[in-house]
Amino acid sequence: MEVPALASYTVVLLILVFLPLRASEDRLVPGRPLSPGSTIVSDGGLFALGFFSPSPNSTTTTTPAANGSRLYLGIWYHGIPELTVVWVANRETPATTNSSSAAAPTLELTNTSNLVLSDGGDGVGRRVLWTTADVAAANASATTTAVLLNTGNLSLDHPADTFLPGMKIRMSYRTRAGTRLVSWKSPGDPSPGRFSYGGGTASFLQTFLWDGPRAVARSAPWTVLSDRRYHQQGGGAVVVYLAVVDNDEEIYVTYSISDGATRARYVVTHYGEYQFQSWSGGSGSSAWEVLSNWPTSPGCNGYGHCGAYGYCDETAAPVPMCRCLDGFEPPSTEEWNRGGFASGCRRKEALRGCGEGDGDGFLALPGMKTPDGFALVGGGGRGTLDDCAAECRRNCSCVAYAYANLSTTKCLVWAGELVDAGKLAAELGSDTLYLRLAGLDATGPQLSDVYSFGVIGGCNWYKEKLQYHGLP
Repeated sequence: MEVPALASYTVVLLILVFLPLRASEDRLVPGRPLSPGSTIVSDGGLFALGFFSPSPNSTTTTTPAANGSRLYLGIWYHGIPELTVVWVANRETPATTNSSSAAAPTLELTNTSNLVLSDGGDGVGRRVLWTTADVAAANASATTTAVLLNTGNLSLDHPADTFLPGMKIRMSYRTRAGTRLVSWKSPGDPSPGRFSYGGGTASFLQTFLWDGPRAVARSAPWTVLSDRRYHQQGGGAVVVYLAVVDNDEEIYVTYSISDGATRARYVVTHYGEYQFQSWSGGSGSSAWEVLSNWPTSPGCNGYGHCGAYGYCDETAAPVPMCRCLDGFEPPSTEEWNRGGFASGCRRKEALRGCGEGDGDGFLALPGMKTPDGFALVGGGGRGTLDDCAAECRRNCSCVAYAYANLSTTKCLVWAGELVDAGKLAAELGSDTLYLRLAGLDATGPQLSDVYSFGVIGGCNWYKEKLQYHGLP
């Protein structure tokens, strides 16, 4: 059996600290393995590491166990009555203790600074279920200890279904590899499920909610370096501070939360929602409160719901509506009236050509979630909005552009159909999309209200410029 390992990571999941050997509740030391029934608690008391046996009767409640037919090593929130697991080491290889001859599973820190999870297997020899990479062997000593921090650091570089404050959702420009949160298969089965959250191999600056290989929903691209989101909880508010870090190697988003809201997380549920949850421990009841969920329903913010050149208007009341971008119309008004948006919208007037004085222009559409399928130009953080416009104007295939406030690129451009655009209700996270239209009067309307109906329920000439980002 191939042993799961984390060979690509340079950070050992439990922080390996070279300190004098001593026993402590927040650390693991060589020669003193962790067994079922025992836990390691972080110094601040926020997280606990130990063995648990899943319960099929709740989406979040599991049972710490000294024995059971299937045991997993995980991290959960410490000190709350509803045991909520945020990370699982052996998701696909549970420890088994259903045989009288099988030895109990253990987590050990070896003298070579590896963490090894094993069980008794068939009783003949111990079976390795999970191990960290051998990244610290060169510095190994008998005084190595593994410390569980109050950040839940075991989950930081290799998450399960939960995005904790301080973690990073990252994408590498060179390898196209990225962080992916993966749901549990069911409340009683922590093995990888259908749904996941993270970037796409060809789409940087944005994240997706996936159902297997199919995109369910897409975020607005990360074109700003910071953001704030407010969530109301009971009589107070939880503020999420988002930060985007962009360099030559990777781009990632991380977040922190307001003081006093120490137990909060984003999680991909087994039924396909990406939720922001905060623990409500007030008088009378204690439970996880869902402060936001994505995608929302009813609405039209599912991936590509409004078709090519259509967009989901989240500002419409009483529910979001599919509309055509200005200068476009449905190919069949009857089909749109029946709620059929798959065919999208078509241009009212064909583009006239490239260059100056040809009659084409760009219409500014503010407050937009810009479409999927963009390419990045203007590497090195150079360029202005006018440079971005000129780049798009001189290429016949460019149908739209947007300007980004990032360090490695300043210009997003689109060629071909515009898919999964939106009009956002909040200014934060929105951008101005500059749409190429024929015979455009630059002082004309911003967004057309024609053909709007309620809903219930990269191109070859960019390839050379995009090599530094590894885009197709």
